[in-house]
Amino acid sequence: MQHRASFRLRHFTLLLVACVSALVPLTPGQNSHLPPTAQTPKPSAHAAAGVSFTEVTKAAGLGGFHFTSGTPAKDYIIEAPGAGCAFVDYDNDGWLDIYLVNGSTLEALRGKAKAPRAALYHNNRDGTFTDVTAQAGVANERWGQGVCIGDFDNDGWEDIYVTNFGKNRLYRNNHDGTFTDIAEKAGVALGGWSTGCAFGDYDGDGRLDLFVAGYVDFDIDRPPPPATGEAPAKKEAEPGQASGSMGASYAAGMSYCQYRGRRVMCGPRGLKGAPDHLFHNNGDGTFTDVSEKAGVADKAGYYGFGVAWFDYDDDGRLDLIVANDSTPNYLYHNRGDGTFEDVSYPSGAALNENGREQAHMGVAIGDYDGDGRDDIHITNFSDDSNVLYHNDGGGSFTEATFQMGLGEVTLPFLGWGTNFFDYDNDGRLDLLVANGHVYPAVDGADWGTSYKQRLLLFRNQGKFYEVGSSAGEALYLPRSARGSAVGDFDNDGDLDLLLNNMDDPPTLLRNDGGHQAGHWLTIRLIGNLARKCPRDAIGTAVFCTANGRRMRDEVASGRSFNSQSDLRVHFGLGPATKVDKLEVRWANGRAEEYQIKGVDQMMTIEQGKGILKN
Repeated sequence: MQHRASFRLRHFTLLLVACVSALVPLTPGQNSHLPPTAQTPKPSAHAAAGVSFTEVTKAAGLGGFHFTSGTPAKDYIIEAPGAGCAFVDYDNDGWLDIYLVNGSTLEALRGKAKAPRAALYHNNRDGTFTDVTAQAGVANERWGQGVCIGDFDNDGWEDIYVTNFGKNRLYRNNHDGTFTDIAEKAGVALGGWSTGCAFGDYDGDGRLDLFVAGYVDFDIDRPPPPATGEAPAKKEAEPGQASGSMGASYAAGMSYCQYRGRRVMCGPRGLKGAPDHLFHNNGDGTFTDVSEKAGVADKAGYYGFGVAWFDYDDDGRLDLIVANDSTPNYLYHNRGDGTFEDVSYPSGAALNENGREQAHMGVAIGDYDGDGRDDIHITNFSDDSNVLYHNDGGGSFTEATFQMGLGEVTLPFLGWGTNFFDYDNDGRLDLLVANGHVYPAVDGADWGTSYKQRLLLFRNQGKFYEVGSSAGEALYLPRSARGSAVGDFDNDGDLDLLLNNMDDPPTLLRNDGGHQAGHWLTIRLIGNLARKCPRDAIGTAVFCTANGRRMRDEVASGRSFNSQSDLRVHFGLGPATKVDKLEVRWANGRAEEYQIKGVDQMMTIEQGKGILKN
């Protein structure tokens, strides 16, 4: 009874704030006639002085890429999620290159039009990139969804896995600037609707395994009713829940679906969920599907999006979280015997604090409060808050969204990609949220939201504060963003941002001033297979102590919304001019300490050999 009352109170509060936002903007600024999602926010006293982001997309040579996802009407759910992006050093030159997943059209799927192409851009080391897609052989030309990076064959070169509606791609790196798609031969092509993916060595044999989330079972020949056009005179659909799903609910026999009384695309509710898959790396270039045996096959039929491997209980084994749309999250605890225990509900990470499922999209992992444990941030649909789960230790999480300042401000926004990263190098993890609605019809309604939405950048000062316009014009320009990735593409010591946007070019945001606001350290890690650590050290956690602050970062595949960030670990050191302690907890191995001489540098540490000269 008490729990139900709490739920009603919070639910009423959420709806009240959402309704009021349509009349009185939550953060009034220069464009107060616009909804808060498209306004220019006021400057923030909490922003880092002298640090801002500059859009350099065209200047960097990325303006020629255009993401395509169906038609502007977004009639069907396949057209709405968009896709991810990746920072990846595919040629081992020490500079981050860029991979952009592209969507497609129903005409292309039916063989009546040419499919759009994904793109690989080589970093020229001068702030510009060159399109090398054709020579590299990574155009995909399928309806792309996500991307994750991992050296699955331990040859020292990063490989690329691309998820699709349809068969997936596994691009093996040929070491000469080209790739070969071996997904069919390797046994990881699948063929349904795959979304988030991540490489991780769950069984400790030193070889990267692969987890792939599934979304819905969508039949292009028998789709649900469209958002526009003629509809047969049948039973009208019930309105989608305001806090509900990536699309309005659908049931057989409906003439069309509604959201707040307006006709929109249908799904995912009412559609069959696509299964998740865990592939075990056999060490010979092939994988075996062990989903059922391992206990992660998604028998409940949830709608999977963002995924992340992370060791939430610090027992040395990678656990797994799956952010599910309109259904509870999955949190799987690694038992260490090749199987996982579903601890979603007992851990507290399945639902929000009111015991309610949400429309989860992207997932970020990071130790935001410096207690040494990984916390979780997950993005959600509009009229609902994103959610922050604090890791309490002992296998338990507690929602800390509103206490930490991440609740009310996010209500009008529809979040996708999300990343913990230290944008000002002060030693605290800040938070990025990429936003964009799924219904074009919201622009014609007085709902306090918009189709294109600005980014949210929160600075961590014990609580999170949105920095608004103080971090540059590029952050508040409305866009329909989806995937987001973080990495230092210009190697200047601060972290830059990459976005993949619906029906638009991508966005590359250069961090200007972060490397001057605080000292920093960036480390590339190389694992030793003889010690059962993957060559690219995915799954390795690093702890850096400086100026009395202990920070955590890790080498991770996937995360955000179906995207890939820099595999190097990065620490902002604030005013510290020396590192007191650097501890590397190698994947599947013991922790080792290294003496770091100097700050503001990039270095390489190889397991068993120590610090290498760069």
